Amino acid sequence: MHHHSNPLSQRSPSTSTRRVSRRRRGRASISIACALLFVLSGVVTATEAGAAVPFEVQSLDGSGNNVANPTSGKAGTAYSRVAPARYANGVSTPSTGPNSRFLSNRLFNDVDQNVFSERRVTQWGFTWGQFLDHTMGLRDDAGPTATAANIPFNSADPLETFTNTLGVIPFTRSAATAGTGTTTANPRQQTNTVSSYLDAWAVYGGTSQRLEWLREGSVDGNLANNNARLLIPGGYLPRRSSRGDAATAPAMQVDGRLLGNPANAVVAGDVRANENVALTATHTLFAREHNRIVSLLPSSLSEEDKFQIARRLVIAEQQYVTYNEFLPALGVSLPRYTGYKPNVNSNLTNEFATVGYRAHSQIHGEIELDTEAARYTAAQLAAFEAQGIEVATEGDDVALAIPLNVAFFNPGLVPSLQLGPLLKAIGAESEYKNDEQIDNQLRSVLFQVPVSGNPECLDGPALPECFRGVVDLGAIDIERGRDHGMPTYNQLRQAYGLAPRTSFAAITGEASDLFPSDPLLTPGNEINDPDSLGFTQLFDIDGAPVALGEDGATRSVRRTPVAARLRAVYGNVNAVDAFTGMVAEPHVAGTEFGELQLAIWAKQFQALRDGDRFFYGNDPGLSFIRQQYGIDYRRSLAQIISSNTDIPASGLNANVFLVPDADLPAATCQVAYSIVTSWPGNFQATMEITNLRATPVNGWTLRWQFANGQTFTQLWNGVASQAGSAATVTNQSFNATIPAGGTLTGVGFNARWDDATNAKPPNFTLNNLRCALR
Repeated sequence: MHHHSNPLSQRSPSTSTRRVSRRRRGRASISIACALLFVLSGVVTATEAGAAVPFEVQSLDGSGNNVANPTSGKAGTAYSRVAPARYANGVSTPSTGPNSRFLSNRLFNDVDQNVFSERRVTQWGFTWGQFLDHTMGLRDDAGPTATAANIPFNSADPLETFTNTLGVIPFTRSAATAGTGTTTANPRQQTNTVSSYLDAWAVYGGTSQRLEWLREGSVDGNLANNNARLLIPGGYLPRRSSRGDAATAPAMQVDGRLLGNPANAVVAGDVRANENVALTATHTLFAREHNRIVSLLPSSLSEEDKFQIARRLVIAEQQYVTYNEFLPALGVSLPRYTGYKPNVNSNLTNEFATVGYRAHSQIHGEIELDTEAARYTAAQLAAFEAQGIEVATEGDDVALAIPLNVAFFNPGLVPSLQLGPLLKAIGAESEYKNDEQIDNQLRSVLFQVPVSGNPECLDGPALPECFRGVVDLGAIDIERGRDHGMPTYNQLRQAYGLAPRTSFAAITGEASDLFPSDPLLTPGNEINDPDSLGFTQLFDIDGAPVALGEDGATRSVRRTPVAARLRAVYGNVNAVDAFTGMVAEPHVAGTEFGELQLAIWAKQFQALRDGDRFFYGNDPGLSFIRQQYGIDYRRSLAQIISSNTDIPASGLNANVFLVPDADLPAATCQVAYSIVTSWPGNFQATMEITNLRATPVNGWTLRWQFANGQTFTQLWNGVASQAGSAATVTNQSFNATIPAGGTLTGVGFNARWDDATNAKPPNFTLNNLRCALR
């Protein structure tokens, strides 16, 4: 295990050996691949029965959101398709392709080298992404059509380093939507068991039965006698045993460590809330936020009214953080919001759920928590170490490195670690780069329980010694695409209006798809040579070299091009699986995504916004609540965290989706971007540019991205240009020079916006060099 300081950070030597670093990746994809035990039936929406609020109460299951088409986006309906289904027999048989573990070992294997987000996106990127995923998508995997289709495992593969006594990687097909998969005219479809809308399903669930259990008060089938508050004993989510009989608690998915004691699972709106501690913590935060809002409302209101007002605000907050912080941080720009469109189908698409929203590469192999040592007793710290958490105490502070394996299905860790420090930790460090490389915590030992007696091997190169089974999320992502009849990579590009790629090098943006002549490689059999995966160069967020094996890299060069490995395993560019090709693409400038994944995200998140009658921009009672009770949904995730934990706002980055500037290599410039005022359809902003160099800047160009369709109308003390979301401002002759250490003021502009979302740009460059934000 090698030690490191915060990725992308430059810390003092005294703290540089505090902790261990882990593998790589992955983001919260639609149903994180494990079996689910929940099929929606008999959805009742009696919840709204007693509400007298002066706005329409949104159903729990998504029904009726679209008045003309009330089942659109409703739980229990089939995913929509953007492209025709592609099955081997045209009906339901999965398409074939190279063995997915064979592919994973050659394409997704990061050989324990960490590479981080090039746009300093924190672990909130994948954590919030998963929280959203568990609000809008969960495939049905129950019933007679959910048959086993295990992935063969070849222990003799020269690139295999893990032991798998089972001999296969378990895989179960998603259930066929009832009545589908009968003919080529009616191919197999898959069912989304949750509502497609961003409606805080993860907090409240989709049935009145589950919601009644989650709310304070008796569970007697009558929601009218329930309290406005959610049940959170001691400020933490209830356990299945919290109301006495765990057998009568709502179903929750358990795996890994929880299998032995399922009554200890926490209960939340979505069945997957126990999957990892970052996710469980986010569920906990929004349950606390609901109750905080209830506490601000006048006692003269009925319990049901207070509940529905708080729920309306929590739904809007989830949406606002998504469109104001999450998507902009990842570089997803949308056109201006122009109002609700009932003809837009908000149904989640199969292509988004099965291919596009799988960003497991982003998942960091550990969570690193720094806080006051006084929070924990010596016995607690010893218990953390016994679980495999690395504990390093220094003076009054303690650093805890929590391997992902320990974080899986371990909800008891959330109260032990405490909510505030855990939520702060998620925003303190960069997530992994969204690319083809996936951390072995997900690519090989997902949810596996380690062999006993060796907590030292829970991470890094020693990981294979700890486990006897293999679950490979990257292989499962490929297999799920085949299971769901996904088009090929080139077919999917065409479905999203992109030109097909005619060569493997064109997919990856590399110069060649040939293996290099290299004494370390076996000529003619490079694809089976472990040396083909070696790293040869690493670079940091500013392009400076990073020593091999060290942390802080955001760009890597390997001994062989990805294109050469793609060519060796697929042979034909038109045979590439959609997921594999998507993650191999180079990133579009200013984003965390390749062209295809960016197109899939932009299309889906625009539909989720424009086709949702209860989107905050459509004002579903939110201005009434603000005027009547003084409570506003327009809050940052940092504000929501500081309002509900003992972490003050000053202890968090203003945008928790971005690594604090203090933890990055020193920038050469700093930008203070301020929205001064706004009026209907317009706003005014000013910018101050500070030169942090020891030499003057002579002539400058400032660049950033607008995330929400903002467009310049007027600019002063500079020359503006705009191409789509990309904004550029260059100096005028009289302010071309910024002295060393000096600040240029007076640059400002007027611009149009949609009166709904006006995200502060997350990244600025000055003369193509990264700037800090102030």
